[in-house]
Amino acid sequence: MKVLSASLTVAAALLLSACSGATGSSDSAAMGDDWTTPKGGANAAHFSRLTDINPGNVGRLGLAWSYDLGSSRVQEATPVVLDGVMYTSGNLGRTYALNAANGEELWTFEPEVDMQANRGACCDQGNRGVAVANGKVMVAALDGWLYALDAKTGKVAWKADTITDHSRGYTITGAPEVAGNLVLIGNAGAEYDARGYVTAYDIATGEQAWRFYTVPHDPAQGPQENPELEEAVKTWSPESRWDIGGGGTVWDAINYDERFGTVIIGVGNAGPYNLERRSPGGGDNLYVASLVALDARTGRVKWHYQETPGDAWDFTSTQPIVFADMDVEGEMRPVLIHAPKNGYMFVLDRETGKPIAINAIVRTSWADGYDMKTGRPKEKPDSAHYWKGPKIIFPASPGARNWYPPAYDPDRELYFASVLDMGNLMFTTPPLDPADPHRKKALNIQTALLFTADLDKSIATLPPPLQDMVKALPEWQWVKDKPYSSQIRAIDPMTGKAKWAVDTEGWQDRPGVMATKTGIVFHGSIDGRFIARDAETGAILKEIDTGTAIMAAPMTYRVDGVQYVAVQAGFGGGGWGFVPRYSAPYKYGNANRLLVFKIDGGEVPKPDPLPAPQVAPEPPAQLPGVTPATIARGQAVFFGNCAICHSNQIISGVPDLRRMQPEIHEAFDQIVLEGAFLPMGMPRWDDLISKEDAHAIHAWLIDEQAKVRARELKLKAAGKPLDAPSLTILSSY
Repeated sequence: MKVLSASLTVAAALLLSACSGATGSSDSAAMGDDWTTPKGGANAAHFSRLTDINPGNVGRLGLAWSYDLGSSRVQEATPVVLDGVMYTSGNLGRTYALNAANGEELWTFEPEVDMQANRGACCDQGNRGVAVANGKVMVAALDGWLYALDAKTGKVAWKADTITDHSRGYTITGAPEVAGNLVLIGNAGAEYDARGYVTAYDIATGEQAWRFYTVPHDPAQGPQENPELEEAVKTWSPESRWDIGGGGTVWDAINYDERFGTVIIGVGNAGPYNLERRSPGGGDNLYVASLVALDARTGRVKWHYQETPGDAWDFTSTQPIVFADMDVEGEMRPVLIHAPKNGYMFVLDRETGKPIAINAIVRTSWADGYDMKTGRPKEKPDSAHYWKGPKIIFPASPGARNWYPPAYDPDRELYFASVLDMGNLMFTTPPLDPADPHRKKALNIQTALLFTADLDKSIATLPPPLQDMVKALPEWQWVKDKPYSSQIRAIDPMTGKAKWAVDTEGWQDRPGVMATKTGIVFHGSIDGRFIARDAETGAILKEIDTGTAIMAAPMTYRVDGVQYVAVQAGFGGGGWGFVPRYSAPYKYGNANRLLVFKIDGGEVPKPDPLPAPQVAPEPPAQLPGVTPATIARGQAVFFGNCAICHSNQIISGVPDLRRMQPEIHEAFDQIVLEGAFLPMGMPRWDDLISKEDAHAIHAWLIDEQAKVRARELKLKAAGKPLDAPSLTILSSY
């Protein structure tokens, strides 16, 4: 086990008072006026027992106050309220302390972020919240620094660099988790070249107490950090691509279970996706796509359960974990409820990790259920192993569930959550470099993904032989019958069946939710509505049009006898360059706000609509020496490196590079290779993209801009809108 200057003895001493003698976990933290963690309390249930707002009066809900978060990027956090003060975070790790009754700013903190970190951020600059304990507000920044701020002043008490290897694509997007006198944080980057781990720090000093790696290192480098990894390495091929890292990042889903003195983590996907490329010959590849219970004192494994052995589909297990006490065959047992990306809902015994119930909640083509004796999936290789030929995999890489928080009502025994039933076509792609090297701080998945929501249209872009292979797959009928469904559901965790389900606006509309004892389920919508539903039926009790997309989970609290409901608003996250036409940012832009409601509040002011799109400017003359091969190379390099952000849509959160102005064309190499726009979040690429390839990308974009301009001039002349519907095609998500 790796430890800094502190010994394990010291770390154990720090935790002794917090972990020994614990009698049990409860949801008491969610019963009072405060909302103590982004998850709502120790059970992480996003559930409140406050009753002032109820089905009888929620129709009078209106705006109490709002706060401009100073960003147009992404909002994923749920605020914390303690003693009348609201603490929350925004993109990059910006942190805010506000008077919870009126929104008065008490202090703000903006970390000095190395914006080159955007190179390793697959899914925008999101941040999912803060942890507050012992007079400190803890927040992690995108570039991997963990900060402890004085809760009264916002001044930095300490900061810790959580990244073990700065040559790799590590970032942080998750919220810290407090476990007694320790604070824990994990990292993101499995699509890039990261090796996952979670780290515990002493809240008082910032000193590292322990670190647990989720993926073994190359055995040729010597012994693993602990005996559990020595066992894990046996589940990887001796020829594994250790140079790429293996994935397994812990970018969300860290829960402290005081009852058993454990920290339960959800582990991310393996990397690269292709199992045969990553671990030739296969293997379970522990501990990717697993739930792992670690001893909170030492970081050693107490139990583990691998939900997706040998993950090859980006089936992370980092989706939120909920704790509950449930009646299992007449006996109350402590359980966890977990719905990862892979399409199944798991109910596990929290003490042992043994499965109690496993049920599919969407269509699954990679497996046909689980063997409850072994706990293993009944995998269907012929339908899942896309390295042997293209396959349509259900669910898709965005997952049946993702980071969007669920809520669990212990009185009704219902799990409320966004559920996406969608697949994707998967096939391997050749490396940009035939030598297939480890691409530092860059995508290493070498897998193409085309979502079934648009597959019937996008399949025409594929070579005819590939089209024929895809249409011959059994799952092609699934695509024709139902390309996707996206819903808010009320689910019985023991059966996976929905008591009710309501459709959302589209597959990118998957908000977080909150439930209350009074029988209300609150959530936002990508089209800007804030919605209150009846927990028994799903019927809408109140909706408020805010003009700002809402993805984050709401929360509720009470100050001076008044109950408030708050939510952070702003679009972003995975696929953030593709702004759907049915979304608020497509119409109004994406000014991020914190919205707080109360009974008999006022109207929510909506942003002004965006101006109509203009015809793409005329591009410069094509670059000297450009051939059709140059343009083809530029397209390939662009999609291999740039397209994960630059969707080249007419309305997007990222510049459409088919609409560059003359001065941008002139500075193209300085921007791409030298980091001229680094402070604005555009990283430099000179370590990975050669001058020749930058030249090829630029040539392709000039060619594309000319085509776009010609098409849009015709549309304008015909009096037609320029923003015709386009496909949401992502080669990497």
